[in-house]
Amino acid sequence: MKILIMNGINLCMVGVREPAKYGNKTLDGILSDVKEWAKGVNGLCVDTFTTNFEGEFVEKLYAARDTYDGIVMNCGAWSHYSIGVRDAVAGCGLPCVDVHMTNVYAREEFRHNQVIAPVCVGQVSGFGEDVYKLGVEALITYLSKKGNT
Repeated sequence: MKILIMNGINLCMVGVREPAKYGNKTLDGILSDVKEWAKGVNGLCVDTFTTNFEGEFVEKLYAARDTYDGIVMNCGAWSHYSIGVRDAVAGCGLPCVDVHMTNVYAREEFRHNQVIAPVCVGQVSGFGEDVYKLGVEALITYLSKKGNT
């Protein structure tokens, strides 16, 4: 099974930006830990992609159709307003799990609006860096139930 973890706008600053909310570990460190964990899961390969550019995110999403079984994604602020990313997620043909390190529903009102989550198979939020591993586990379970393993 091959899974892609995608990260969008501002997530390259995890570990630097607002450490009280996102922690001190960099995104690269978090993703490295997830990839190391994935090596211990039989038959699992995890790749990662991070960009601040919406068009690059969408292009990678479409290109993933030919390579991956599913996607775990943290779209950052795009989660609240990007109809373009939402439409790409809906149209990519892969099951996607939406993840957020913070509980977006316990934060500012504008973060409660989620345009990406409704076109994903599920959402994991509020568990800090663990959302990436939890998202991968949820996607594995989803794919297993669908018979895609």
